[in-house]
Amino acid sequence: MQSEYKEVIKISETLPTPHIIVNLDIIRDYYLNMKKLCSYADIYFAFKACPLDNIVPMLVKEGSNFDIASRYELDHVMSKGATADKIFYGNTIKKAEDVKYFYEKGVRTFASDCENDIKKIAVNAPGSNVYFRILLPETNTADWPLSRKFGCSEAMVMKLIPLAKELGLNPIGVSFHVGSQQRNMDIWNLALETSARIFKNSPVKLSLVDLGGGLPAHYVQPVAELDEYAATIKGFIEKHFPGEKPRFVMEPGRSLTADSGILAASVVEVEKKDESEKARWVYLDAGKFNGLVETMEESIKYRLVYSCDPDNKAQTGPIILAGPTCDSMDIMYEKYTPQAPVNLKAGDRVYFLSTGAYTSSYASVAFNGFPPIKAYSYTKEGGLK
Repeated sequence: MQSEYKEVIKISETLPTPHIIVNLDIIRDYYLNMKKLCSYADIYFAFKACPLDNIVPMLVKEGSNFDIASRYELDHVMSKGATADKIFYGNTIKKAEDVKYFYEKGVRTFASDCENDIKKIAVNAPGSNVYFRILLPETNTADWPLSRKFGCSEAMVMKLIPLAKELGLNPIGVSFHVGSQQRNMDIWNLALETSARIFKNSPVKLSLVDLGGGLPAHYVQPVAELDEYAATIKGFIEKHFPGEKPRFVMEPGRSLTADSGILAASVVEVEKKDESEKARWVYLDAGKFNGLVETMEESIKYRLVYSCDPDNKAQTGPIILAGPTCDSMDIMYEKYTPQAPVNLKAGDRVYFLSTGAYTSSYASVAFNGFPPIKAYSYTKEGGLK
């Protein structure tokens, strides 16, 4: 177990479960490292990944921009010091009144992927910048795929560019997302190849390529480190944009915040359905509906630490991990069976590592009456907040 987790887990022991603690020092360090390694791109934090109050002021101080998906996120980040000129409205699915709201707040750059949305922007945010989300092929190398719902084909982009210009908007470029927790760096090569072709064939001179997210956090399956991703993506940029460079943007969400967090849950019960079963059922006071929704279809496999075996030295056996609600879907891992100490019992704690992203923001409000999972931020200097 890494030393920074040991430090935060010690603090966690004083708090009732379930809860999440996000270490802002880790987020800051990652941001500054990414800023250095990916100096070819401006960084726009995908705020939806971890919308805690104290993150925005810290990142504003470090010079971050923000990718925003709703008017509620917009109000939050602006109330914490972010300015409209450093915000993209990155959601391609938006109401006309929301476009107008962003425009009135000073935001001038909007993502889009269809004709009706372009018309909506033209009416409610006249003269604004617009960039077009490219639909990429679905891959099995992203643990949380993001294809199909967002984006449009290359051919459709080529129709939207002149339409936007005709309607008085300023078409500035393209965006894509290779899939969250993307383990195959070659997907960026395909995406940049497509982007370069659109730039070449566009009737309007384009100036922006939004590389989206996709950089990985550290879960069960090993991944390459940030420096390797940064260098590889830079190589693909040089390959497909060898001459004059457009402005490049990156939108880290998971990679920026995930490794900063721990989610602490208590064991409610340990049982077997039948004596012949090898795996024990372990029920926790946190589950799919209260912080662990990304275990849906067992997509994200978190590293686990047990209070009864903090150094991973005990004899272990397979478990099926489930949450506290009365919904039969509230099972985190059943096909993938983690190992847990054989002496694990009710009252022990289970710590999910790298849970700083898409945990508190995905939690339900009050399913079965359970309150939303409590989230705290932590720094060495300021302690727990």
